[in-house]
Amino acid sequence: MCTAATYQTKDFYFGRTLDYEFSYGDEITITPRNYPFHFREQGTIASHYALIGMAFVTDNCPLYYDAVNEKGLGMAGLNFVGNAVYRGKTAGKDNVAQFEFISWILCQCASLAEARALLERINLLDTPFRADLPVAQLHWLISDQSGSITVESVKDGLKIYDNPVGVLTNNPPFEGQMFALNNYRHLSTRATESHFAPGLELVQYSRGLGALGLPGDLSSQSRFIRAAFVKMNSVSGEGEAESVSQFFHILNAVDQQRGLCELEGGKYEITIYTSCCNASRGIYYYTTYDNHQITGVDMHRENLDTAELIRYPAIKKEQFRMQN
Repeated sequence: MCTAATYQTKDFYFGRTLDYEFSYGDEITITPRNYPFHFREQGTIASHYALIGMAFVTDNCPLYYDAVNEKGLGMAGLNFVGNAVYRGKTAGKDNVAQFEFISWILCQCASLAEARALLERINLLDTPFRADLPVAQLHWLISDQSGSITVESVKDGLKIYDNPVGVLTNNPPFEGQMFALNNYRHLSTRATESHFAPGLELVQYSRGLGALGLPGDLSSQSRFIRAAFVKMNSVSGEGEAESVSQFFHILNAVDQQRGLCELEGGKYEITIYTSCCNASRGIYYYTTYDNHQITGVDMHRENLDTAELIRYPAIKKEQFRMQN
């Protein structure tokens, strides 16, 4: 499963965890302004905003898991199994395949407001990329420094929700994720007074009791609550190093360790990678399960006016820095 989040200090940050039992071959991929996007039903967009993000590149097509464009708009797709519903072509709509959705929005929209306008015309298709790559059941977080929305294509149609916490996980649908926060309205970052019973003196035996009851399991609903609480109460300095470090600490709160989520065939779901993109500056930082060193790729150090994809394989081997 997965968790996506935003964070604002001096700059705006956007990132996610990708939790799964295997990797398709993740690469930090920059799509420059003149690399043509060939959409299945919408034709070709030859010139557009540049993108940077994590993608599986196949048949020279970047299939983005998450990305940010050069204007600071970010988007991530997260598993939404059992609830996502896509459709056939609809006249009068922008018919876009599910696997094209991130590229479609980010290559054209400079802001969340522009993305909202484009979404009014969209119809997400049930078209697979190839026979061996079935249609993924996803919903999406779209954000810039002005705010966030969640987009879900479900049985009742396309739903667009304001997302005031800037966090998204998997199931239930977003309205259910948000409603569950009501069960935790008592949580606090500070010590709380005892209200158990009049006249009964109860001892505060530990720091952190204000957050007692914050769920710690790996379910998507619990991860949403935990990530929202950590993110919305998070404090850091304004600098790049402090901000990036804090963002990784936020998402580390929902990290999945090998052995804790067992699947069929002796496989385990793990956090394959964690990303943090400075959307304001176009720098994509990441860690992987076996490489905790933060690695960065700066899109503006590349020639963004070319017509060829720029690709960096994710570094997956642990790197140790010895002090003696």
